[in-house]
Amino acid sequence: MKEINSGLYLVSTPIGNLSDITLRAIEVLKQSDIILCEDTRVSKNLLDHYQINKTLFLYHKFNEKKLLGKIIQYLNDGKIISLISDAGTPLISDPGRILVNELYKRKIKIIPIPGPSAASTAYSLSGFSDSFYFVGFLPKKFGDRKKIYNNLKNLETSLVFFISGRDIEKILNEFKSFFGNQQILIAKELTKIHETIVRGNLSAVVEDIGSLNLKGEFTVVLSNIVNQNNSDLLSLEKEISLLNKKMKTKDLVNYLSDKYDISKKIIYSRVLNKKND
Repeated sequence: MKEINSGLYLVSTPIGNLSDITLRAIEVLKQSDIILCEDTRVSKNLLDHYQINKTLFLYHKFNEKKLLGKIIQYLNDGKIISLISDAGTPLISDPGRILVNELYKRKIKIIPIPGPSAASTAYSLSGFSDSFYFVGFLPKKFGDRKKIYNNLKNLETSLVFFISGRDIEKILNEFKSFFGNQQILIAKELTKIHETIVRGNLSAVVEDIGSLNLKGEFTVVLSNIVNQNNSDLLSLEKEISLLNKKMKTKDLVNYLSDKYDISKKIIYSRVLNKKND
């Protein structure tokens, strides 16, 4: 193996199937002096599989500030440290942000080792749009979630969430109320033996959600507005053309937003574009 330099390596690990790891990731882990991980039991399964026996430090959101000084000292001493999450790419809804920001301030080298991510894997499966906005986990309080929903309604892009199985039915019903009957993909146990992928409109998925095993976590992709039924979008454009000179802009936006269950901001943008044509 080619020797690597001292620094913090952000090493992506499999999201399920242990074969989904890069050769470079294995090389880096084998040369690491210390591996920071969320759960030593989970990480040991992967490391044992590839015969990697290294010092493991438990590193999670409750102790990352406490360990900061010790990690920096090790790096200043020329150690090679890898940061891994239980599954996927570090820092994506996982600990590490505090450490990374501190290392940038101190000009200590940070090296990314790319690999799997549940967010990008599920998004690629959806086929909904050419872009996505990663939301991650939602707040526990409905009032906080409501604020986020109202902001997200104005985005013309797919949305990616991580949702606990115990909340999935409640959250999907909230999606239906705030976003309308959009297309959705929900994925669980990606790349594992019991991989589950469901794709359809929100109403159908909510109706069938009880048939799924709701333990664990789901990755959910909600389609963007342009993935509404094509005939609906065509009707919307026709109505804008017919009514934009007959109705005040505010009244037209309110009318079309209610009729097509589309964000007023998006309708307003389309109306203005039509007026400027």
